[in-house]
Amino acid sequence: MADETLFPAALATDAADVVPVELLDALADAGLYGLTGPAASGGLGADFPTACAVVEALASGCLTTTFVWVQHIGVVLAATASQNDEVAALVPSLCRGERRAGLALGGAVPGPPLLRARQTGDGWTFTGTSPFVSGWRRIDLIHTAARSDDGRLVWALIDASESETLTIHRLDLAALNATATVRTDLREHPVPDERVTSVSPYTEGSPPPELLRIHAALPLGVAARCCALLGPTPLDEELLRLRAELDRLDPASMQVSRGASGELAMRAAAALAVATGSRSLVRTEHAQRLVREALFGLVYALRPGSRQALLERLGLAPPA
Repeated sequence: MADETLFPAALATDAADVVPVELLDALADAGLYGLTGPAASGGLGADFPTACAVVEALASGCLTTTFVWVQHIGVVLAATASQNDEVAALVPSLCRGERRAGLALGGAVPGPPLLRARQTGDGWTFTGTSPFVSGWRRIDLIHTAARSDDGRLVWALIDASESETLTIHRLDLAALNATATVRTDLREHPVPDERVTSVSPYTEGSPPPELLRIHAALPLGVAARCCALLGPTPLDEELLRLRAELDRLDPASMQVSRGASGELAMRAAAALAVATGSRSLVRTEHAQRLVREALFGLVYALRPGSRQALLERLGLAPPA
């Protein structure tokens, strides 16, 4: 699918206002919206290594399409694990891709919460901002994190539609602009109890290795496509070594390895651009698209440890 469906359309997708729905439909038809869902609900029940391999493969075809889709597979896991029967009932339609979900992290990022939750008699209200929500006009639900004043993290599925209490502002991105990424602003937005996936104490700390591994799969896919277009080079061995290191899920090295995945993608894309020559400046060439996709993978969702490691690799910071 990456080679025969996503990659041939990648330049057109990159230039589009929003990722073509036909590409997302193709992923749904292949069962990939249910990649992480249980077989009993129509999912594929893929284990974690398989999920990482699929994300990387699809990212090698088109990072834009993959980035919109990959938000969804995490929501399937959250809905499957939810103790809320109403949320659990949504899992089959999520696995089939009949309902498609995005992600809003405003309440989950470290520091003061951007999105706050207040408990009411029949649910919650969310107020604040989530600055980076992708897939607008292609998603039906947003898995949204908000934080309560008493230190609880509330995750809920809210409708991806504008209203008096939910407004959006489209962001103009240098890369993956067709993800239709928006800033969402909520003002006392009502969230009924039946849409709440979980409520738990909020804690800050190092991100789980599994999250960093999924994030790394995106630039690894970009690097893999660059390697395929370049032909055999020493970059191939670097890619294999880094993938193996990431697959160890070692908490002590994951943030460094996550940073290294973005740096490798950027070097591979730069090598492809140089090999392609001045044609890399033309929008009809894959090299320029992959350079911009590598930039996205370099900086997207960087945690402090990954950022520090990258700055060290680039010679801009002393070792921590």
